[in-house]
Amino acid sequence: MIHIIVCVKEIPDPEIPPEKFRIDPDAKRVIPPQGIAPVINPYDERAVELALRLKEKYSGKITVLTVGIPSSVKVVKHALSMGADEGVVLADQEFDGSDSFGIAHILTKAIQKIGNYDLILCGRQAADWDEGLVGSIIAENLSLPLVTLVQAIELIKKSLKVNRVSLDGYQIFSVPMPAIATVSNEVGRPRLPQGLGIISAARKQVPIWTARDIDPDPSRIGAGAVRRKLDKLFIPERKSQCEVIRGETAAEAAVKLAKRLRESKVL
Repeated sequence: MIHIIVCVKEIPDPEIPPEKFRIDPDAKRVIPPQGIAPVINPYDERAVELALRLKEKYSGKITVLTVGIPSSVKVVKHALSMGADEGVVLADQEFDGSDSFGIAHILTKAIQKIGNYDLILCGRQAADWDEGLVGSIIAENLSLPLVTLVQAIELIKKSLKVNRVSLDGYQIFSVPMPAIATVSNEVGRPRLPQGLGIISAARKQVPIWTARDIDPDPSRIGAGAVRRKLDKLFIPERKSQCEVIRGETAAEAAVKLAKRLRESKVL
């Protein structure tokens, strides 16, 4: 038996057509596109998949956590429809504006409230801001061993055999439980929810925990606790110019090209 906690995040759909992607440069935020629902972070979905494989092989329980707003229950329901057992949404105005350190603190307090866990899984990073910090910070908060970029996990007695992706192959670690791992694409494609799973997830009640439920340190959450400052958020402009250099012969064209490059201060 193994109890796995999986941390997931709701993000704007990475497949948003470029023409529908909008930002508010003054508020420094992305404007949710009309008609395109947010989705579960793809790396987190693979973390759920790895948890399900472990549950199928060794039996156990999977609890899914997300920090967001009440409607973020959709990403928890998605994980439940895949086969997870329970889920919790952490939503409170006090959490608004939290950076990766604040989010990790909120998740840490929720994990401590749940307790009795053997493994915590996170995606390697979120596909919106790509910071990749939360899993490592949770490990530090809980003083747990951490393995990043995990490809596969086996349970061997009271420890885990973990395959970690490296540039030239993979590394193998033996890690005592409880532990935390961040999951990458190498896990493989996540399963699609099936009919019974979707129906079961729709019927489940997903609790929403507020700050009162987990008692976080107010100095570590919210906009006032951020450790980085976002100076500017903008969509880069991409411009291309093409000038055709012609000549009667290849040699003449080459000379003209060299002169043009010098004029442009490229050479």
